[in-house]
Amino acid sequence: MKPRHKRIALIVSGLAALAVAVALVLNAFQSNLVFFFSPSQVVAKEAPLDKTFRIGGMVEEGSLKRLPDGLSVEFKITDTAHSIPVTYTGILPDLFKEGKGAVVQGKLGPDGLFRATEVLAKHDENYMPPDAAHAIEQAQKAQRTLQGVN
Repeated sequence: MKPRHKRIALIVSGLAALAVAVALVLNAFQSNLVFFFSPSQVVAKEAPLDKTFRIGGMVEEGSLKRLPDGLSVEFKITDTAHSIPVTYTGILPDLFKEGKGAVVQGKLGPDGLFRATEVLAKHDENYMPPDAAHAIEQAQKAQRTLQGVN
């Protein structure tokens, strides 16, 4: 084999190895990517069924119910315009309360029940995740617009 052919083969094999590495990194990134939706977006069917995503908003007052097994809870996440029922089995964060901000991660079932695998509560009186704050603000604007039209 001529030196020229060896160089071309080396370059082609290097590019192939680079393409495989890029494909593996993108695949890993895609499998770990979690999107955020507001309850209004979930009601509008913008959220995927049977895929993991996050919903953020406020825990609706009077919706928190502890089940007899001691670990399972049911509650609703709201953006003041729409509410999504959530079920979670596990230990809730200490700051998780009704009327406070929360972000839940899990999957939406075909029955409309969100099965959470992780619950995050706001950790500071002044803090709310930016996506959740924006979603609540947008829902409140839409609600005011609808009330102004009526």
